[in-house]
Amino acid sequence: MEAQRNSRSFLHRCARSGDAVHASVVITLLVGVWCAQALEVSVGKVHFVEVMNGSSVLLPCTYSSCIGIKNLYFNWQYNDNGTMVKICEAVIPTELVEPNVKIYHERVEFVGSSKESNISILLWNVTFEDEGEYTCFARNPKEKDRNHSAIFTLIVVDQLREVDNTLTIIIVSVIGGVIGLVIIIMVIKAVVVHILNKAQEKNKECLVSSSGNDNTENGLSGSKAETKASPKVIC
Repeated sequence: MEAQRNSRSFLHRCARSGDAVHASVVITLLVGVWCAQALEVSVGKVHFVEVMNGSSVLLPCTYSSCIGIKNLYFNWQYNDNGTMVKICEAVIPTELVEPNVKIYHERVEFVGSSKESNISILLWNVTFEDEGEYTCFARNPKEKDRNHSAIFTLIVVDQLREVDNTLTIIIVSVIGGVIGLVIIIMVIKAVVVHILNKAQEKNKECLVSSSGNDNTENGLSGSKAETKASPKVIC
């Protein structure tokens, strides 16, 4: 009974002083830091590729860890109707040290590099039997053997599908036509404005000439020497 009272008293003091809140915040931060430092394996943004039968294909894979690696183990496996078949495996002692990769498939080549945190492989002379899911797996003892994996899907075809550009061509044609029409309208508008401006200037010249002739005739009617008719402007 006394132990229970002490326990309740302790919990009461913790709740009253805010220690429980502080502890939860610390735990949350520690979990966040651990997740941020966790090992991560990636096969890129696109998790599949379509290749022709008889060609070669790169199966990409990279790893990352904020706290570094030590004796990082990795392998590639192929999902053969539910049975995982190991293709290759190796251990990377530390950063910048290239691994000694064991290959279990005659048409597979390791093309990765620990300097780039790259553990990609190349598959030669692809056949239809190679189609399926390939898993890139890694485990980092430095993170208490934390592991992670990513799946890359290979699709094998007789020939690559042609991309239908009909819609793109139609859209580009329509846009080009609209732009051309706008340009023609602007040119016509500019020509019309230019013609109107010329007509207005000609009308102004006619009015000025006509006004000058009227002033000469009205102001000098009694003088024969200065009654010469001014040339008329025909408008």
